[in-house]
Amino acid sequence: MANRQQIYYWKCDRPSAFYSLITPQASVPDQDVEDALRTVLQAHFGDSSFTLQPAGGQGNHLTYLATHRGETYFLRLENGPEKDEYMDVEAAVLDQVRQTGVPTPAVFAVDASRSKVPFAYQILAFIDAPDLNALHKKGALNEHAIAHEIGVNLARWQQISPENFGPFDPELLRKTGRLIGLHETYRAYFRLNWVRHLNFLTNAQFLTNEESLDVQDLVDENDALLALKTGCLVHKDLALWNMLGTPDQLKAVIDWDDTISGDPTDDLALLACFHSGDFIKAVLTGYQTIRELPEQFLPRFWLHLLRNMIVKAVIRVGAGYFDRQDDFFLIGAGSSGQSLKSFTKDRIRTAMLGLQGHKTIADL
Repeated sequence: MANRQQIYYWKCDRPSAFYSLITPQASVPDQDVEDALRTVLQAHFGDSSFTLQPAGGQGNHLTYLATHRGETYFLRLENGPEKDEYMDVEAAVLDQVRQTGVPTPAVFAVDASRSKVPFAYQILAFIDAPDLNALHKKGALNEHAIAHEIGVNLARWQQISPENFGPFDPELLRKTGRLIGLHETYRAYFRLNWVRHLNFLTNAQFLTNEESLDVQDLVDENDALLALKTGCLVHKDLALWNMLGTPDQLKAVIDWDDTISGDPTDDLALLACFHSGDFIKAVLTGYQTIRELPEQFLPRFWLHLLRNMIVKAVIRVGAGYFDRQDDFFLIGAGSSGQSLKSFTKDRIRTAMLGLQGHKTIADL
């Protein structure tokens, strides 16, 4: 595919939606893929004295670890049927974000052309640290300290102000070296596939028709909040499993493959899709050591929490997350898919009430 012009969020809007989430072989190493990857690594390292093993990632990509002359590298491969080119975008974003002082893995090589091998790939620095969600599920995370540090770093990467809005154009990036969004207005991006997402949830009986109409009406009433003049860099999948570190320190923010130009409250609202009011307050405290909160922060925050929770509901329904157990990364220790379903519905209601002025961040 040429670009993500029709994509609000990749996991639910890609032409083969839920492909990597419900297709077992999508994330299982394939011998032909590994053979092709070995040719890539031989060309990159200049010899064949490396080892290669699957890394067992749970995301959209095939992941591997390669070791060469005592150094370990993290490899990500995208081999979906759409032939998506966003790995080029992500590599550029990783470099720009690192320049703001936010820790990200160094990029040693990237190629989304599929001209030599039938997949897009990145060769990245290996960060020898667990994801923060794994620490959280073990009860080992210093949540207040980490939340504060997340807020500081989030404010830092918001210093990047790309042109336009929404997902970035890989072709224009290659031609100009600039991050340029695919939509001229933020409203056009925010409302992309909006009705389609709600219809999916009503057809799946996750929302009633009345609930869907209430959500639509509430967003329509707050449409003026979408009149952004400029955007900022948004991670768009900000969660503990996309951060690496120790119980007390953030060592890397990873997986920028959904990044966009958007609203400064969006990543903050994404964290609120999972975390308590106390956690979000600590994030905001850290954020405000670097930047002031944007104007009309609270209504924008609740509006984006609502939009993000609708997307997460689409993914969770479509990929069968509500049938999973607590060995799945998204489900807390001792919980189940059904508790995730209840939490999802409750957070949608909370976002709606917040947007109406009936909830505060402390109620999360």
